[in-house]
Amino acid sequence: MAGETTVWVRRYDNASRRETREFDPNSEPGEEGDKDAIVVSIDEKLPDDLLRVVLAFLPVESIAKARCVSKRWHGIVISKTFLWNLSHIPPQKPWYFMFTSSDEPIGYAYDPILRKWYSIDLPFIGTSNWFIASSCGMVCFMDNDNISNLCVCNPITKTCRKLKEPPGLKFPDYNALAMSVNRESQSYTVTIVKSKQVPDNFVQWDISIHIYDSEKVEWMTSLTEVLTGWRSGDESVICNGVLYFLVYATGGIQTEIRHALITYDLSNGSSQIRLSRSFIQVPCSLTCGRLMDMNGKLVMVGGIGKPDRTDIIKGIGIWILNDRNWEEIGRMPHRFFQGFGELDDVFASRGGEDLIYIQSYGAPALLIFDMSQRHWKWAQKCPVAKRFPLQLFSGFCFEPRLEMTPWFSSV
Repeated sequence: MAGETTVWVRRYDNASRRETREFDPNSEPGEEGDKDAIVVSIDEKLPDDLLRVVLAFLPVESIAKARCVSKRWHGIVISKTFLWNLSHIPPQKPWYFMFTSSDEPIGYAYDPILRKWYSIDLPFIGTSNWFIASSCGMVCFMDNDNISNLCVCNPITKTCRKLKEPPGLKFPDYNALAMSVNRESQSYTVTIVKSKQVPDNFVQWDISIHIYDSEKVEWMTSLTEVLTGWRSGDESVICNGVLYFLVYATGGIQTEIRHALITYDLSNGSSQIRLSRSFIQVPCSLTCGRLMDMNGKLVMVGGIGKPDRTDIIKGIGIWILNDRNWEEIGRMPHRFFQGFGELDDVFASRGGEDLIYIQSYGAPALLIFDMSQRHWKWAQKCPVAKRFPLQLFSGFCFEPRLEMTPWFSSV
């Protein structure tokens, strides 16, 4: 009808909760709408296919709320077709889950889009003393006290799968856990790098790499090697089919650096490759390093050591690996660095997409570096409280997705 305006209404089962929202690009906030407007229900005008696409692009919290709008919306959100749509939308901004050292892993997840913290109970986890790796909406947990206890879960849907006991040493000195998920098939790979000192030898270390394939539902040991003067630690990541892990100087060799990077191509799977030939030097003297996959690029967040005291941190830098060369893309401004502490290993850091999260172990504050804008900013204050002076905090990030499941199935 000419001269009439259409107003879109979200329709609830309860008519008393009906909300009307009008959009007029020429109107000012607070202006009254057209008195002759026709009220049209989205439920009546939008077909299911289009509504599924629209809802799939909402933030996860908004999708959860959409289930309460009407019976129709609830049926759409829980349908297999809707989950298929979710698997074909671009990756979501990663959330950061922060928790405190305690008997129970109580914590909060930060949503950078809505800038809100959510209280989340982690399924399966009994304590906060776990190795953690994540990829494409799924998270792998490995018990630090019993490394045969592993599970993969989706923190949003609470679906879990316990993995078989990995092969190799049951009580290694050091473990590094990594995970990579195929977004299309939802299959995943989990790797564990184990390191143990050779008995009665202070400079040699047994290194082994173990790989879990969710499609085959089995582990394999792809490599074992003895390194002289170097051991692995707890830092590793899988990026574009390549496993990267940090090694640490232990003495017995002449070197001025404390860390180096080792690469291992998982697609090769050959035990003939020598790890000692794949060393990549770190960009400077580091007190510690954190590795992450950022859109298919390996990124390292490192504590920069003082020239005369390499165990004292003077700042935090961010580097990206191009071929075998490091490019510095950011350095934390001093006003943000204050309060992180002076000893070598004082912060946790994880990232995804273009966001890098950095957190002091000694405080529940969360700093964000946006790689696309090269911008530093603090997140909203975390609700978790510090109950005693020496209480420690840690965390990990994950992509919030509803369709990902640890039980392998081709989408």
